[in-house]
Amino acid sequence: MVGTFRSPSGEEFQRDIVRSPGAVGVVPVRDIGGAPTVVLVCQYRPPLDRMVLEIPAGVRDVPEELTEATAARELAEEVGLRAGQMDYLINYYTSAGMTDSVLHLYLATDLSSVTATAHGPEEEHMEIVELPLAEAIEMVVRGEIRDAKTVIGLLLVDRRLRG
Repeated sequence: MVGTFRSPSGEEFQRDIVRSPGAVGVVPVRDIGGAPTVVLVCQYRPPLDRMVLEIPAGVRDVPEELTEATAARELAEEVGLRAGQMDYLINYYTSAGMTDSVLHLYLATDLSSVTATAHGPEEEHMEIVELPLAEAIEMVVRGEIRDAKTVIGLLLVDRRLRG
């Protein structure tokens, strides 16, 4: 949509904007042999026309649903996991120059298996990938993991777990 705005000095201008209900992302972490391991998904992203490695996430498409409930639902749907502990990390503007979308990030631990229920062609063809957190952080540093919510989530979780 095209919106009309006024600058702080009163000048009127137009910008293309995308209105969004926002989204959630979840960094699921397992303790495997004393080392934190993250559960990611590799899925096709049409705007990029490529497979992208990222944390489980989704749009807040259920009206009035709390962000933690959306995060729990997405975790179950995409990777078939339930968190015994869900800790809020941060919320941030995904692209303040073009959308009002806010993404809420969670750390999910004490994980148990549930039935995954894929929705849409992207999820039907995605692969679940488990990596040591240290390896995932190195992939961020090397530019191999480039999805913003994933970069932010992995770095925040790494920092939190290091104390």
